[in-house]
Amino acid sequence: MFPSNADASPRDVAIQLLARREYSRVELARKLQQKSFDGDEIEACLDALAEQSLQSDARFAESFVRSRIARGQGVIRIKGELRQRGIDQETLTAALEAVEEREAIDWFELAKETLARRYDSPGDTPKERAKRERFLATRGFDFEQIRYALSCL
Repeated sequence: MFPSNADASPRDVAIQLLARREYSRVELARKLQQKSFDGDEIEACLDALAEQSLQSDARFAESFVRSRIARGQGVIRIKGELRQRGIDQETLTAALEAVEEREAIDWFELAKETLARRYDSPGDTPKERAKRERFLATRGFDFEQIRYALSCL
């Protein structure tokens, strides 16, 4: 059984969180700050967790990229969300490259599949076509990927 919140150390709380899913260092720090732990305590805890490989921004980023690809999101949105979660550019780029290489991701095909799940035609009117373009743009696909997806539908 987990200790009650009053008795819990920053490490206990962090371990409980990490048992459910991966977290970035910044996310864990925010969660621990919300529990009113001291900043120095939080930093020491996070350093220890990283040293023991219980928390890894690289592992978090790769997991995050895979989950977002499965949801049909494009590289622009994925990069933005990773930055919001405190992942630095180097880690972000490495995670994207690793997942793209391992799983042979084709962003153009992903855009096409994402569009096909939602719509069965590219749109008969300019207004309908614009709606589909906005849909893919908010999903994080670039102009070339959007154009490709619309041409294939």
